[in-house]
Amino acid sequence: MSDRHAAFRALHRPGRPLVLPNAWDHASGAALAAAGHPAVGTTSLGVAAAAGRPDGLAATAEETLRLAELLVRLPVLVTVDVEAGFSDDPSAVAGYAAELAALGVVGINLEDGRPDGSLADPALVVAKIEAVRARVPGLFVNARTDAWWLGLPDPMEQALPRARAYRQAGADGVFVPGVGDPAVVRRLADAVDAPLNVLAQPGGPSPAALGRLGVARISTGSLLFRAALAAVVRTADAVRTGVMEPDPALPSYAEVQRMTAIGRRP
Repeated sequence: MSDRHAAFRALHRPGRPLVLPNAWDHASGAALAAAGHPAVGTTSLGVAAAAGRPDGLAATAEETLRLAELLVRLPVLVTVDVEAGFSDDPSAVAGYAAELAALGVVGINLEDGRPDGSLADPALVVAKIEAVRARVPGLFVNARTDAWWLGLPDPMEQALPRARAYRQAGADGVFVPGVGDPAVVRRLADAVDAPLNVLAQPGGPSPAALGRLGVARISTGSLLFRAALAAVVRTADAVRTGVMEPDPALPSYAEVQRMTAIGRRP
């Protein structure tokens, strides 16, 4: 395991969670790196929408790989959302993960949600995790289960056995998006022998509160991308109506040039 892989693992501290912002292009990743974030993930929705492709349908393998090539040049640790691995062939998933690792990516998210709103056969997800672990031993595999995200009945009954099976197969962390109830978060953190990852939710528990519940990683998911789209429309409307107020947080042309020209990592 390289020093960079070890550094990424060390950021997952139950009680002191890593706040992981998710980028969708080079500019967003560079801005987050310039702001001092030690690690940056990608958002599959943002990558897909920016490319004019659907999310969750294995349509953005090439775009995701190209983005990873750009992000690993930044002085930041990079983990990549690969949806369900862009394939149902565990060997192909492992091959794709190996391509990312060869670029310098330190982790991936691998999900069990399917486009039809169901969960994949857990045996298939286990096989993918095992294949990735065998092919790229140092890569941090964050196994995502979508029982809450998809609004399935009895999500805990679905999620816990899956999380435990994924962990046994070699997953380094477990990601459970859609969970907001502190009691449920606490139960998951106590029941799963792996760093627990949840989504940041506007109006939800703070990072400190989630840390007290045992969370080790908080992802922004598509939140930053959606906020950026809202800001684009809001600013365009302000220009159109002539009521645009000065924004001291708005970077200048030169500042954007500096932010996005961060040199290659050591």
